Amino acid sequence: MTSFIKKNEVKNDWLIINAENAIVGRLAAYISKILRGKNKNQYTPHMDNGDFVVVTNIEKIKFTGKKFNNKKYYRHTGYPGGIKSTAPFNLMKNKPHEILKLAVKRMLPHGPLAKKQLSKLKIYRGSNHPHESQNPKVIDFAKMNSKNYISIN
Repeated sequence: MTSFIKKNEVKNDWLIINAENAIVGRLAAYISKILRGKNKNQYTPHMDNGDFVVVTNIEKIKFTGKKFNNKKYYRHTGYPGGIKSTAPFNLMKNKPHEILKLAVKRMLPHGPLAKKQLSKLKIYRGSNHPHESQNPKVIDFAKMNSKNYISIN
């Protein structure tokens, strides 16, 4: 018989990931798995049993290939002809956290549960963050994914 986790049995941990030299897609796929709770034994699709994820050094994230210059992010203003586009190098200047947030958001299923799970993602510039009191566990993502990448600098 399949057992499902109950709301009072959910235990959320805090994890911290250093995004320095991490590739956007690989990092987003790993984070989305943690936010959904798929890394736990008691994964339940309709429950929010994922962990909180704190990402630091977001301004040092990398892209592979020519994506840093050629990729486009689209949004619509809601008015006719109101489609706007921007490239990652423009987002990196002002809002580098939006790059990872959009990548993770698109890897989660759509709906109210995904919005709740995405709110557990905390992204910060630099290595300082206000979540030290939660005693986050450090995940060495660079050691897990030591593939060759093309530097954008």
